Amino acid sequence: MTVKNYFPATGNTLVDVGGGLTRKVAAHNDNVMCVEVHFETGTVAALHSHPHEQITYVISGKFAFTVGTETYTVSAGDSLYKQPNIEHGATCLEAGTLLDIFTPHRADFL
Repeated sequence: MTVKNYFPATGNTLVDVGGGLTRKVAAHNDNVMCVEVHFETGTVAALHSHPHEQITYVISGKFAFTVGTETYTVSAGDSLYKQPNIEHGATCLEAGTLLDIFTPHRADFL
């Protein structure tokens, strides 16, 4: 099996998810995935859950994130951890970009 080690930015397509949200899958394999997510101000990522562990790092912008029963206002440099199957979602307060890391990878994003 050949492992892909390099994922140039020009090889990854920005996908319009709708509602002011776009994303680009970056490096990934079966065990981990890196996704760049762009939000317009006012965009809502509805509450949801999935079996993947997820870490979100805020590159830019300002967001209200709900994880479980807690809501956090986060901005550039902040990060969040979401355990498997925990309900979470976000509202974009100021346009920005997030970096999401999932384990295992999100087959539904490929």
